[in-house]
Amino acid sequence: MSRVHQKGGEPSQRMLRVAELIRHAVAQLLSRGEINDPDLDGIVVTVPSVKMSPDLKLATIYVLPMGGQGRDTIVGVLDRHKKFLRGEIAHQVNLKYAPDIRFRVDESFDNAERIDALLHSPKVAQDLAPPRDEEGGE
Repeated sequence: MSRVHQKGGEPSQRMLRVAELIRHAVAQLLSRGEINDPDLDGIVVTVPSVKMSPDLKLATIYVLPMGGQGRDTIVGVLDRHKKFLRGEIAHQVNLKYAPDIRFRVDESFDNAERIDALLHSPKVAQDLAPPRDEEGGE
């Protein structure tokens, strides 16, 4: 592995491939309703992305409940079932070691909305407007 990957550069192809396999496995488990928890009743959870550590021993799974309902509780609920999920991931994804997993709320959609709002603000629109010719100029 190159030094760039060890220092937090771009992820390797293997890291990306394993992350995608884990994302699919977790998404399937959640969509099939294999976690029996009353706090998950009626909540559809999406798994937009997974990031792997360079040594493939830690998977950070980003989750987001549809409609934003239960954002605060979803990570806690999934943490309670971490052992079960890790075991199921190990069965579905053929790796030498099952990675430790942690859950985080995906903030990328909120960030995109904030950037979009900034780009459409009057102040930015004023800066993007073509310059007016000055009167009396050559």
